[in-house]
Amino acid sequence: MQLSREALIRAYRQMKTIRLFEERLHDEIALGEIAGFTHLYAGQEACAVGVCEHLGPTDYIISTHRGHGHCIAKGCDVMAMMKEIYGSRDGLCKGKSGSMHIADMGVGMLGANGIVGAGAPIAVGAGITAKSNGTVSIAFSGDGACNQGTTFEAMNMAVVLKLPVIFVFENNHYSEHTGEAYAVGAESMTVRSAAFGMKAIKANGIDFFSVYDAMRELIDYCKAGNGPASIELDCERFYGHFEGDPQRYRGPGELDRIREERDCLKTFRTRVTEAKLLDGAELDAVDAEVTDLIDRAVAEAQTAARPTAADVLEDVYISY
Repeated sequence: MQLSREALIRAYRQMKTIRLFEERLHDEIALGEIAGFTHLYAGQEACAVGVCEHLGPTDYIISTHRGHGHCIAKGCDVMAMMKEIYGSRDGLCKGKSGSMHIADMGVGMLGANGIVGAGAPIAVGAGITAKSNGTVSIAFSGDGACNQGTTFEAMNMAVVLKLPVIFVFENNHYSEHTGEAYAVGAESMTVRSAAFGMKAIKANGIDFFSVYDAMRELIDYCKAGNGPASIELDCERFYGHFEGDPQRYRGPGELDRIREERDCLKTFRTRVTEAKLLDGAELDAVDAEVTDLIDRAVAEAQTAARPTAADVLEDVYISY
């Protein structure tokens, strides 16, 4: 599908924002500025953006522990997200979610999730609503979650109820520290998904256009009342499973190779400039804008208000 210049620039801006957000977090965590467990999404930007560029605020997504990219791609406010991760009461969830549980119902982001495989059942619940209002529900998972019983049950229920749910498996080849070739018993996640009776396809997760075109097909299919679908996205993560992970499971030179040969931002830049859809100067201007945004986000987060003891008792119940 041919995108307009405005749509291409928006997609690049979203991917670049995720990349710089994560790279800056990597630096700030190393300085001791941010507490708590953090799992960075850098390297997988084309997956989140290729999916979410099709979605509106009334479409739903449920994320994973590696969720910052999904949040940004779905429209969560970057400044409020940075404050949240810094633990500020001015954060998107008042400093109570931290990195792994960010949510924003206003844009259809039903939450990141610290439990592997826990997102798929939530997406199925949202899919019941989506079926009645003509929208779609997306469950992001990794190659680790594809082996969870919760995921299997959710996929089966989605088929039985013929729900407009799309199970997006971002296969970055490592379930924490275990290789996907060792841990996934089926021929592939795609074959396993198809066995449940749903449409199942693969796409190149480091190529925004591959993800975007595949998702257009699946969203149209699901919204037409055909039931759920699945997509496996072949991608890479540039950092460890968590910040501080020594990554001894990586082969010699592996990280250098994937950063050089399998970087979705480099792939995007090459494709649009060679096709003369955008020029390098336009992309450089986006880089500068996003760098300024992330600098401002960190500066504001560092000085933002911190929670008080009384804040612990707020938002515990919907009503008393």
